Amino acid sequence: MRRPLLALAAAALAVAPAALAAVPVARASPAPAAAPIDSADPCPERTGAPSADLYCVTLLTTRAAPAATGAAWLVPAPSPFGLAVTADGRHVWELDIEIEGLPDPASLGPYGAYVLWVTTPLLDPVMRLGEVGNGRVRLGPVTFDKFLVLVSAEVSADVERRAGPLVLRGASAATRLQPHDLASVLAAATPAAGEGHTGHGETVGGWPAPPMHPAIPMLPGLERGLAPDADPWLPALDPAAVPWAVPTRALELSDGDSLHLVAAPVKRRLGRRDVVLYGFNGQIPGPLVRVDRGATITVGFENRTEWPTAVHWHGVRLENRFDGVPHVTQDPVPPGGTFRYEVRFPDAGLYWYHPHHREDVQQDMGLYGNLWVRPEDPDWLARVHREEVLVLDDLLLAEDGTPIPWGRETATHALGGRFGNQVLVNGEPDWLLEVDRGEVVRFWLTNVANTRAFNVSFGRPVKVVAGDVGLFEREEWVESVTISPAERYAVEARFDEPGEVAIVSRVRGVDHVYGGFVEIADTLGRIVVAERRAAPDLRAEFERLRENPAVRAEHAPFVAAAAGPPDHELRLTVEVGDLPYPVGILMRLDAVFFNPVEWFDTMPRMNMATTGRNVRWILRDAETGLENEAIRWRFRVGDRVKIRLVNERDAFHAMQHPIHVHGQRFLVLSVNGRPSGNLVWKDTAVVPAGGTAEILVEMSNPGRWMVHCHIAEHLETGMRTVFEVDP
Repeated sequence: MRRPLLALAAAALAVAPAALAAVPVARASPAPAAAPIDSADPCPERTGAPSADLYCVTLLTTRAAPAATGAAWLVPAPSPFGLAVTADGRHVWELDIEIEGLPDPASLGPYGAYVLWVTTPLLDPVMRLGEVGNGRVRLGPVTFDKFLVLVSAEVSADVERRAGPLVLRGASAATRLQPHDLASVLAAATPAAGEGHTGHGETVGGWPAPPMHPAIPMLPGLERGLAPDADPWLPALDPAAVPWAVPTRALELSDGDSLHLVAAPVKRRLGRRDVVLYGFNGQIPGPLVRVDRGATITVGFENRTEWPTAVHWHGVRLENRFDGVPHVTQDPVPPGGTFRYEVRFPDAGLYWYHPHHREDVQQDMGLYGNLWVRPEDPDWLARVHREEVLVLDDLLLAEDGTPIPWGRETATHALGGRFGNQVLVNGEPDWLLEVDRGEVVRFWLTNVANTRAFNVSFGRPVKVVAGDVGLFEREEWVESVTISPAERYAVEARFDEPGEVAIVSRVRGVDHVYGGFVEIADTLGRIVVAERRAAPDLRAEFERLRENPAVRAEHAPFVAAAAGPPDHELRLTVEVGDLPYPVGILMRLDAVFFNPVEWFDTMPRMNMATTGRNVRWILRDAETGLENEAIRWRFRVGDRVKIRLVNERDAFHAMQHPIHVHGQRFLVLSVNGRPSGNLVWKDTAVVPAGGTAEILVEMSNPGRWMVHCHIAEHLETGMRTVFEVDP
């Protein structure tokens, strides 16, 4: 499909050269030599590489240089988060340009160089990326949602505007959002005249319709009668009989201390509604547990919900029998039951705890909390005036403000995951912080949402200092923080001017029906900066980017061990059965283009109608073909295992997957072929749609451990396996 559709863009490129304004934005940097280009297929699929169909632009020839051929591979720009995203949610790419067959530019006229430009499909604006020629070079950055790549002959490499003839041109995959037969597809799916359809506020089989985003309308009739093949479940409790949730309380625990942890119903006010949710110890989030590195605590857990459950201590390299995975490390704790956990904390940093049985329901309802493990070294991080823990979440509400039900027998929203429409910070829809002028705040961010990835900005550059399981090799300035489910990051911000600062998540949703990108901005909270000045003045420390040579030295032997091919490869894909009509038709629009990160649910009722009865998400061992819990991997303590994660572009609904490894820690070596330039120990890594990631796992903890996607609905519909580590 790709190359014939790319040819459709060629007509749009035959415009007057003077109409194209250009601004230089980057200089070229050399890239490694590549194999000869196949003129019949300049963008071949490559083993271990991201999908050429999504991440490679075929450069089509023109009459000016009929023997030329080339390709432009999209490589994520350097980022501590794996994929680079601007503060307004646009992906940032560098282009690996490979060209052969260009003649001497002087043979085409009074020209001395070839220049590469990028522009939007509207041909405005135009950006000059730099000089190209036969061979390979890397240029960038590119931040357009959809873009065209143009190569022209020019009088010199320093021209400001394109004036010479085009010799190569191509279009990014995002320009193919609409199939060529879109009109007929929609006509077939739209009901005949006179047929009724379910409005967005109507209910089908006890399932209210989730509201559409106002910027992404759905054609009337396409969602008529859609409901999940499951019974809707909500707590059958009168809010008046349920206690109010209280704010999170910090608990200072020492080695040998005990904690009584109770999961039970609580009540929250959201908008004008009192809503029954769940909380730990009456709190949403649950208690913030502060302990010293090396401490061991005992947790007496009590389940007062109506679901069997267990508590998983996410990211903590604890003893296997206390990992909290039903049917792997323990039996589920029944309603009214108890379980005793012993939790040892070998690593400093921020961790969290949550259910690991039907977490699509229980975690979404508020069962989550943080664990802050203090280091022994007081200089582990720079001085700040205060530290704040921000737990990012969302909740899916109907138009009347009540939660959309969850599936009783199986997870709903099985394809795209359950995106909420009410964002929450620390359980609050309107989180507020007051600080002094000049105050430096370290924010510890945890994403506990079922599905949603956030792109968090503070209205100013912030300094990223730590990740899931420790410090980065060096601190970096970033414009925003891209954080997927289960990930944690620590960033520092300084507030210089009095006034109000909004914390906002800005992303780009894809409208697959009308073929466009939609800006979506959610205000997560507000920071009010007072006139009074903070003391002491920490400006100098804040403006210094610290290097962490001890962290780099710790990583070095693992990086050395990562040379060579991967030990294992997991392929991430999905199988679908008999999907409700017209979900099967409309979801196939995704086959044209998948956003590397699906930030938002643009077809909420269709997504809600998919369940574990007609969707099975898959981890597949590339060597044996075994899937999910049939995979048999066995290691020994001390092994260093390189795993390639391949997110199949040809899956019925490809989207990003945050892959979590229990009980161990790992390094993300590369994402989509971009080597990680600033390593940090992780327990969760995001693999973009159609993309790849390579991780190196340190097998340090014996036992039976789970690997799974941390989109809750993908976990609950199959995307999990178990590996064993022998002592």
